[in-house]
Amino acid sequence: MTDVAILRLSHGEGLELPAYETEHAAGMDLRAAEDAILAPGARATVATGFAIALPHGFEAQVRPRSGLAARHGVTVLNSPGTIDADYRGEIKVILINHGEASFAVKRGDRIAQMIISPVTRVRFAEQSELSSTARGARGFGSTGQS
Repeated sequence: MTDVAILRLSHGEGLELPAYETEHAAGMDLRAAEDAILAPGARATVATGFAIALPHGFEAQVRPRSGLAARHGVTVLNSPGTIDADYRGEIKVILINHGEASFAVKRGDRIAQMIISPVTRVRFAEQSELSSTARGARGFGSTGQS
């Protein structure tokens, strides 16, 4: 297990820190540090009340919670949102309401999940052509799935 430094901000006092809710959960739930109302079609950047210092070679991904999406049409707009290892600001979540009714976010509500993952960095080597595959350049829908 890798340790990640976390800083609770003043408006995050009294909130639970990100945590795995089950033994085999991949993501840690993120909680809102403020109230917000999302009208249908509206988006809001919601504070979580903490900042982190990821170790070099890691990223954090902010992803939607499936229950909010399925029940209310509320999701993370830039999913997955990427938090780089050199970012030290507050973690915020961009929520959007695709539902038909307004959605109230209350302080302390679980609004997203965060996954910490290793990052592989690459270097591009420009070529005059690429190796061939059975699929070739066939793209969207090429596997027969619509």
